[in-house]
Amino acid sequence: MKQILAFYASIFLIVSCTQSVENSKQLQSENDSLRLQLAKNEAELNEVLNILNTVENDIKTIRSAENYLNIEKDTELTASARDQIKKNMTIIVETVKKNKQQLFELQEKLNESNVLSSALQKTIDRITNELNEKSELVVKFQRELGEKDEKIREMSQQVTELNTDIQILKEVNTSQNDLIKRQDITLSMVYYCFGTKKELAEQKILAGGSLFSKSKVLQEGFNQEYFITADKRNLLEIPLFARKAIIHTTHPERSYKFVADEEKNLTVRITDSDDFWRMSKYLVIEVRL
Repeated sequence: MKQILAFYASIFLIVSCTQSVENSKQLQSENDSLRLQLAKNEAELNEVLNILNTVENDIKTIRSAENYLNIEKDTELTASARDQIKKNMTIIVETVKKNKQQLFELQEKLNESNVLSSALQKTIDRITNELNEKSELVVKFQRELGEKDEKIREMSQQVTELNTDIQILKEVNTSQNDLIKRQDITLSMVYYCFGTKKELAEQKILAGGSLFSKSKVLQEGFNQEYFITADKRNLLEIPLFARKAIIHTTHPERSYKFVADEEKNLTVRITDSDDFWRMSKYLVIEVRL
């Protein structure tokens, strides 16, 4: 009997040991599998956090560019300021586009993994919403910059038209001034000549004249080139280089006088220019040597 009991006891011990070994192997396998899953989850989580950290840093860059736009958008834009605004807009657009693609790929990975949590999903949603807001902000600034550029183009056109009008007015004014000057010179232009009776007669400027008749002045076809042209405003004296002289054209005696130098040669001195030339713009003087 004792031998039978010993036999069964030994069989029980063998079976128990076999089951214990098998259970131990199964636990070890499950433990190894769990460790691999945890390592995989940790790697995926680290990848997620790295991507989110990169996106957060990019958003800081976007905010910096946005601050520049906020400072400059309502001020008068210089060429350099406009170029800087466009450069910052480009930074924002490219950064937003890149980050949206990263978040899209990240969301797909998380949907297939075991690391997605409600807190992590809220973080992704928050960043995605902020990137969408930045996209809308760029569109707004692009529209405002376009409106400002259009206003600048309109103002430039107005300035161009105004400058054209001013130039036209200047040309008209210059033309009018030139015309007035020419008219003024023409109105002030007078002609004089002096010579002996013979010389004047040869030029058909003086004809006839005797004890009982006056000489005729400026006959038809007289030589205009014999006369000297002058501006009456500047013509104050006419040296005659002769000791005797007679004025044959009509000029008030009160407006001039003859003045003799040391050698007794005469000079016509005009004392009232307007009065002197009032009746004739031609002055004919006969000199006698």
